[in-house]
Amino acid sequence: MTPERPRGADAKKAAVEASKRVSRKPVTSAPDTATAGLYAAVDLGTNSCRMLIARPSGSQFQVLDSFSKTVHLGAGLEASGRLSHASMGRTLQALRICQKKIEQHNVARMRLVATEACRRARNGREFMRQIRRETGLQVEIIPAEEEARLAVISCAPLVNPSTEQLLVVDIGGGSTELVWVDLSAVAPEQRGRAIMGLHKGFANQPDGGARVVDWISVPLGVATLKDQFHDVEDDGARFALMSWFFEENLSSFSPYNAAQARDGFQIIGTSGTVTTVAASFLNLRRYDRAKVDGLQMTSDQIDLVIREFLSLGPEGRRNDPRIGRDRHTLIMSGAAILQALMRIWPTDRLSVADRGLREGLLYAQMNTDGILEDGPYL
Repeated sequence: MTPERPRGADAKKAAVEASKRVSRKPVTSAPDTATAGLYAAVDLGTNSCRMLIARPSGSQFQVLDSFSKTVHLGAGLEASGRLSHASMGRTLQALRICQKKIEQHNVARMRLVATEACRRARNGREFMRQIRRETGLQVEIIPAEEEARLAVISCAPLVNPSTEQLLVVDIGGGSTELVWVDLSAVAPEQRGRAIMGLHKGFANQPDGGARVVDWISVPLGVATLKDQFHDVEDDGARFALMSWFFEENLSSFSPYNAAQARDGFQIIGTSGTVTTVAASFLNLRRYDRAKVDGLQMTSDQIDLVIREFLSLGPEGRRNDPRIGRDRHTLIMSGAAILQALMRIWPTDRLSVADRGLREGLLYAQMNTDGILEDGPYL
């Protein structure tokens, strides 16, 4: 039965109410349109908490919001084996900011991960439950292999078409991941896409695709390596010992002992250490990602910056605006790792990547959903 239409005053009242609903509709629907299909990625590392919110754009994504905070989650972990109450408190404050941003943007899909500090801490999983209770965020502790895989796929846009052998290095706070990829069976124009295909896993790659020769997660990052040698007072001696010790921990990585051709070989470095060295080389008083990401540095240029850092000493590094107050205590342990890598492998160039786990998480989610278009990764 068709309902009876209102008449007279009732009809006028109904019309006014209808007009109000129509006038409000664009206001409520506009945010939904603006935030449709957004993705978020959070990387909870040993030293920092970082987040990106982005939307797919062709074969790439467009970043709409970001957040980064130094939380020193792994502070004291070497000595106690546990995450401290102070470090967990700092981390929870940072995650509450992430949670608010995710809510404000009405994010549709997200992945939040924790890495080495939470893998090693006896109370790491307990802390994940606390995060869920206090923020509503579901953070998962990922294995080292997945961390390495995400770092690799984030660097796909920086792979040169001429690269046949690729080494991706991610220097983190608590660990350093190295992945060696053989691209010789892949057509030059398809090498970036082949790297992106590794988001499904390192094993069982199709014939003619990217082949992971070996990978390793060394439990030494900028924070953990620094803690190992905190009792060495001499600045230069500490640096030399850190570089030597890191190299000693690479002995099980198969490309370490294998002769490698120089031609067709590329190293991509992704970390705050690498970008800080690049920014210092460019003498940037204010960091500019556009100038740093994708920069090619020679081994001589890297060595020059590292020697300059050493000559500054702890106090000089503290006051150098190119290094920054958040990184000055960690830059030499990161530089020791970087110097060891450039000493071991036969190349005189490093590709600098201002990208990492967050970008890898976004690419992986979007690839899984099948929403990235075919096209060049720029």
